[in-house]
Amino acid sequence: MTTPRVALVTGSTSGIGLGIARALAEAGYRIVLNGVGSAESIDDARTDVQSRSPYPVEFLGTDMSQPSAIEQALQGLTAEIGPVTVLVNNAGAQHVSPITEFPVEAWDRLIALNLSAAFHTTRLLLPGMVTEQFGRIINIASAHGLVASKDKSAYVAAKHGLVGLTKTVALETAQLPITCNAICPGWTDTPLISAQIRARADALGVSVAEGGRQLLMEKQPSLEFVTPEQLGALVCFLCTDAASQLTGTAIPVDGGWTAQ
Repeated sequence: MTTPRVALVTGSTSGIGLGIARALAEAGYRIVLNGVGSAESIDDARTDVQSRSPYPVEFLGTDMSQPSAIEQALQGLTAEIGPVTVLVNNAGAQHVSPITEFPVEAWDRLIALNLSAAFHTTRLLLPGMVTEQFGRIINIASAHGLVASKDKSAYVAAKHGLVGLTKTVALETAQLPITCNAICPGWTDTPLISAQIRARADALGVSVAEGGRQLLMEKQPSLEFVTPEQLGALVCFLCTDAASQLTGTAIPVDGGWTAQ
């Protein structure tokens, strides 16, 4: 068995991150999962990804909003299994509130998790990529990294910042066999969005299907949700040699949202 490249996907115990981890496992990478949830849900995610890979699947329960915890975890991980050469920064959270009412602690946590975590993982893992002469850094931003919506100041600020970080890292690694890109999904079919749809449907007194349609009509001209599988396939493409000159980009996968 050949030694596989190691891929760390943060925020990968459900939703987009899990879809990406599944795709990378099927593409032959050794996967390191990270995220939150019940012990049962984490075990289910790990078993799911393990079923797609001949290599052991690792799990980091690290709180990605804590710089010292990130540093300690990544030092231990690379000492144990070697350098991480595919880094997918996906961990994130949301809080919705007008800026005058936005809790300071919510702002601080969202910036830490949605933006600063990617800075810390990148700064810590990039030297190993340089040594290995291969690296793919993929930041999962959002359509909100390109355009704004009201009542989402911290999320929009963080995702715009993540796009800027992507461009800077791409320039700093431009003459190395390392790329850095951002993917900017629109509304995506995940458990988080499903909960929002149910809440909207209940508030409007309509079916769940109609609640989803109403959500899509506000932003996404295709009237179809992005799927985690589509995002996973794009991540896999960005890891190929065909994408070796694709760097510093922010790729919208949003059914036309940001074309408006």
